[in-house]
Amino acid sequence: MDELELADWREQVARLYLSDLDLAGFRAARDALFAGHPQSPIPLTDRPRFTGLRYFPPNPEAVVDVPVRPATGTLSIDTGGPDGVVHYRRTGIAETPWGPLTLWWIEAYGGGLFLPFRDGTAAARETYGGGRYLTDTVKGTYGRGLTVLPGGRLRLDFNYAYNPSCAYDDRWACPLAPEENRITAPLRAGERTYH
Repeated sequence: MDELELADWREQVARLYLSDLDLAGFRAARDALFAGHPQSPIPLTDRPRFTGLRYFPPNPEAVVDVPVRPATGTLSIDTGGPDGVVHYRRTGIAETPWGPLTLWWIEAYGGGLFLPFRDGTAAARETYGGGRYLTDTVKGTYGRGLTVLPGGRLRLDFNYAYNPSCAYDDRWACPLAPEENRITAPLRAGERTYH
């Protein structure tokens, strides 16, 4: 049943993100999950040839502790799919070395933190053109890309930046990085383009 497989996928993703694996181990385990799970976003026709996702080399400069200032306002994104219009509330603005990035709270049952972004590597076609995600806790991506620190600060580790499902297959509809989360500097860390 698709719903049980999807629940299992989300559990496996959450376990992976909460594991004590180092970055290399995390990437290898993520590749294995993408290769073999029935709910993988990799198209069925691609799976026999799938050997893993493409990543930038680990980049220690892509790990930053940053202040977060308060923010207000909402954003609604029409996914174009069965999720319809998804509503988000600004939670704060992270002052990163590459520019400010808005952290969102998903206004749905259970809520969740969401940090989509698009950087200069998307324009250069090194990464997915619609942008990447640093965290989407609705999908179980806890504690690796974004860690809440004491004193109104965040640790952002862009080595864990990843593509939305729509980067692999058109059957998925994904909210993309809004204009305010588009930075021009290239951030060569995390996942690269799928193809």
